[in-house]
Formats: sequence, C-alpha cells, structure tokens
Amino acid sequence: MGINTVSDIIRVHGVGRAEHPALILGERRLTWADLLARSAQVAQGLATEGIGVQDRIAFLDKNGIEHFEVFFGAAMLNAVCVDVNWRLAAPEVEYIVNDSAAKVLVVGPDFVPILDAIAAKLTTVRRILVIGGHPAYDSYEDWVAASKPIDPGVQSSAEDTAFQLYSSGTTGRPKGVMLSNSNFFGLLPMAKEMWELSPDTVNLVAMPLFHIGGGGWAVAGMYEGATSVIVRDLDPAALIRMIPEFGITHGFVVPAVLQFMLMVPGVADADFSSLEVLVYGASPISEEVLAKSVNVFKCKFWQAYGLTETTGAVVNLAPADHDLNGPNKHRLRSCGLPGPGVEVKIIDNGTGGEQPSGEVGEIWIRSAQVMKGYWNMPEETAKSITADGWFKSGDAGFVDPDGYVFIHDRVKDMIVSGGENVYPAEVENVLMAHPAIADVAVVGVPDERWGETVKAIVVKAPGVDVTEQEIIDYGRERLARFKCPTSIDWIDDLPRNPSGKVLKKDLRAPYWAGRDRMVN
Repeated sequence: MGINTVSDIIRVHGVGRAEHPALILGERRLTWADLLARSAQVAQGLATEGIGVQDRIAFLDKNGIEHFEVFFGAAMLNAVCVDVNWRLAAPEVEYIVNDSAAKVLVVGPDFVPILDAIAAKLTTVRRILVIGGHPAYDSYEDWVAASKPIDPGVQSSAEDTAFQLYSSGTTGRPKGVMLSNSNFFGLLPMAKEMWELSPDTVNLVAMPLFHIGGGGWAVAGMYEGATSVIVRDLDPAALIRMIPEFGITHGFVVPAVLQFMLMVPGVADADFSSLEVLVYGASPISEEVLAKSVNVFKCKFWQAYGLTETTGAVVNLAPADHDLNGPNKHRLRSCGLPGPGVEVKIIDNGTGGEQPSGEVGEIWIRSAQVMKGYWNMPEETAKSITADGWFKSGDAGFVDPDGYVFIHDRVKDMIVSGGENVYPAEVENVLMAHPAIADVAVVGVPDERWGETVKAIVVKAPGVDVTEQEIIDYGRERLARFKCPTSIDWIDDLPRNPSGKVLKKDLRAPYWAGRDRMVN
C-alpha cells in the first residue's frame, strides 16, 4: 500500500513499522503500532459522536501526543483536525471554534480557563473533551478508552481537506486555510529529497503544531516513518540537552529560537554530533545569528520560505549557499531558489505586469502546494488565488539573475513577530474600542529579539487621559500576547491620503531608517 493521503501515513507505518518509535515526549513513548491503535480508538469515538466526512474537530493544547492521536483519528474518518492557536485570547478561540463549525472540541489542561470562559458561547460543539479531566466535561483519556482500536476504514481523496489552520485576517477576521491531501503530497516527496528525511530520522518537533512550521514539519518526518521528539514548552537550554539525549538528526526552528539557543551558556561546548539538518524559516534571520548557528551546530542548514497558504516551504536556500566566506555570500540575504514544481514570478501591482530580474514587486507563487482556499470565504479566496492558480503572497521582493528570491518588504499590512503573523487591522479594531482612543494605527518596528514588535500610534480622545501601560494592558485582555503593542507613541493626527487611507509607510519609515530593507 502506498502513502497518498494523510490517513495512509498512520495505516502504513502502524503496520510496516509497528515496533519503531513514532512519538517521544519526555518519558512517554508510542510506537507506530501504539499510535495506530490510539488513533483508531479516537476515530471510533468520533464516529460515535456523529463525526462524518470532512467534519471539523477543534484541538486546543500545546504540543503533545494527543494532537497526533486526534489528527490521525480524524483523518481515518476523512474528517479534519483544526488546531487552534493556544496563544490566542478567549474571544479569538471562541471565534475560530465557531467559525470552523467544529462538532468536537478537545482541550488541554492548561486551557481550561479559556474553555470555561467560552463554553456557553460555542454554537456547533456537541462534545467537549478535556485532557486530564474536568468536573463538567468528559475526560479525554476515559473517552478514548471506551472505544475499540478498530480502523473505520474510511478513505479520503486527493482533494479532500486534510488540515485546517487559521491565519490572522487582514480585515480582522481570522481565515481558515484549507490544506488538502494533494497540497501535502506536493511537499512531502520534496522534503524527503531536499532535507534528507528518512525512516531513521529522529525529528525535533519544537514549533507549535497549530503552525504549518510545526504540524507540517512533523508530518514531513512521519511520512517517512521517522521518530518525532515533541517539545511541549520551548526552553532553549532544554533543546540543547535534548539533541544528544535523543540523538536528534533533524529539526525546524524559527530564527528567534536559534538566537536564544546561541545565548545559552556553554552552547559552544555542547554535543551536536547527531545533527544532520536544521531547517529555519517563518521570519527573516540576521547574518550574525546565521553565521554563529552554522559555526556552532556544524550541520547542514536549509532556509525555507513559504506561507500557511502554500503548505509551508516553496522557496529554499540550500546548504551550499550557506558558505559564510564564499563568493556568493550575498545569497545568505535571500530565501533561495523555488523548490521542485514551484513557479515564482514578481508582479508590479500598479500595472499587473511581470517585473524583470532585480525589480521589486509582489511575489506570486504557483504550485501543487497552494491551498484549496479559505474556509467559507470564497471572496477572500478569489482575491488571493488567480483563475490560473497563482497565489498572491503579500510579500514584496525580487528575483536576481540567478533565480534567487529576495524579500524586500510586505505588500500586505502585516507584522511578523517571532515567526507569528500579526495583522494591524485586527489589533486596531480592538484598540479602537478603548474610550480614550480617538484614532490608532498599528505598525511593526525593529526588535533584535523578535525581529519586529507591535507599536500603536495613538490619537487620544479629547479630554480623556490614558497611559501607555493602560492601553497595553487593555490589548492583552483581548488579544494574544504576541499581537499586543509593546510600545505606544502619541500623535495629534494620523497622516492620510486624499481618500482617507492611513499612510502606514510614512508612519513606519522613521523606525526603519538606515536599514536596507523594511523587514527585520
């Protein structure tokens, strides 16, 4: 039996690699046979709840073994796991669970306070399961144990949705990105060849599973039957200890994690001899951090550029281009070359024409990895994907004469902070409800630790006094921490063009003065 869908992964390796370790989390270990049995129990339990083809199951927890049980259990019914960003505030979680029309919600122990705050407002959820138990809701473990480990045998097609992830919306509404089996399998064979993933790989799963860089990276290793070592709470010092402890060979991390690992005392003397490949991406990296990482970790490095909407990596900078002293050192500032089967072109948004080499425009991507579309948002899908299959990335950049892609700026009004996408419109919508704010614009400003952080530029309401901290605290009560302003500037009036649009570039410019690009 070949592997052509996500559900095939667990069905094939659960039998063919039955005794090989599939998941490791601390002292817990599941073989592939164990994971198949647990996933089948979840599938049977979901079927009992009335879950059918392409129904949604919402999952709210940090990285853990239960994610994979629910993910594969759903897949065995041709249903869809919706991993909810656990960094979100309660109203944001409520919106996503309701928007996805999830019929079952699985919640981890750390997020019971959020569950208690939103449970009465959930419109489609039939069953709530709590990992570790809850006085008012079923225990996830007891619920799983009540079902037999029998594969329901439901098959899925290439175009069925396999994964739904939510990205923040430019209009303030998060968008459910539907990724099909064919999207994943546009990536997985490439991942095997490029990143040298194999059945013997010991794969570090450290990034949040609600991101494509977490969940997608894990699936890439599992496609090969690899062992996944799960990191629940990201601790740079613990990561350094885990690499020799588990013999980790591969991993994906964001640049901020590399930076924090390099700051751990004694990192230069640690044992990284098992490492073969590290992939990094999701936000730009400084040359200093990259150079130190190459020298300290002494393995092959790949940079990956992509988006949730492209099932992750579509442009890659190969190890050969990580030569810190070679004649092509300038390529370290690029994202690399389009991957196999990926087309990239640069479009002038003013004329709609394709830009020549070296000229900046919006990066458009065409690939089998481009999403099916946004869940229940056909208009947004049509704005993002052209009739002939080109996805408009929202990133501005150029392609050099050798075909390397360079990011220059952003077309969309977006901030990337520590690998998390923040859309100013969403933050502005929340802040505008504060009685002391008459007008507000949110921009990204450089930050050496996170790449960028959020700054709110505020026009005070007449006759009302407010402090910077009061506005920051107001945001933290209503938004995920990474979306909240870390600083406030005051202004008498926001600059606008004749049609009333806020001139964000003018507001951002002073904070980026002296830099060669408007991303950090």
